Amino acid sequence: MDEQDSATRLAAIRARIAGAAGLADRSPQDVTLVAVSKTQSAAAILPLLEAGQRVFGENRVQEAQDKWPEIRDRYDGVTLHLVGQLQSNKAADAVALFDAIHSVDRPSLVTALATAMDRAGRRPTCFVQVNIGEEAQKGGCSIADLPALLTQAWDAGLPVAGLMAVPPFGVEPAPYFALLGKLARDHGLAGRSMGMSDDLETAVMMGATHVRVGTALFGAREAKP
Repeated sequence: MDEQDSATRLAAIRARIAGAAGLADRSPQDVTLVAVSKTQSAAAILPLLEAGQRVFGENRVQEAQDKWPEIRDRYDGVTLHLVGQLQSNKAADAVALFDAIHSVDRPSLVTALATAMDRAGRRPTCFVQVNIGEEAQKGGCSIADLPALLTQAWDAGLPVAGLMAVPPFGVEPAPYFALLGKLARDHGLAGRSMGMSDDLETAVMMGATHVRVGTALFGAREAKP
């Protein structure tokens, strides 16, 4: 994907966000576009950087460690978000590299992150991931466990900005976005990390503060043989 193609795709996504925000009487500036660059090479990422994108999301700590330090040396103002599941034994690495972690979902991870933040003197913004559809195969804490997990995170000093969720695939996402919004309001949290390439308009209209977009920016990932 060349620079012109990247700029076109980026402009299209920003226009979608702006259109949805306008319908909801929101400012597009209140929505952060997280360009999800998982599995993408540095060569694929650079055109988006040249087009002005500065917020990126990765799923795996090791992959981000392998490619982002060199890129960050070349471009100022890059913000990295971890949007995939995080193993507790990778907490220190995640704290060192990422500016935001969207997948805080269990007590052991809260403990590991708090320890890592204290040691590093660095406190990335955190989102608590909720298993909003109560799906066995997905990460995220259960809705019932959310109050206790938030209390633990606050007591541990984690800077919790909001909640994150991925609705079940293939169903209307609006009820799940509405539920996440209600849970966020009930707990006094402003941040809502929700919405991806196919449903970002709905998410923005329902209060998303962060949308995580990969395919619409980079194209469909090739299937592995």
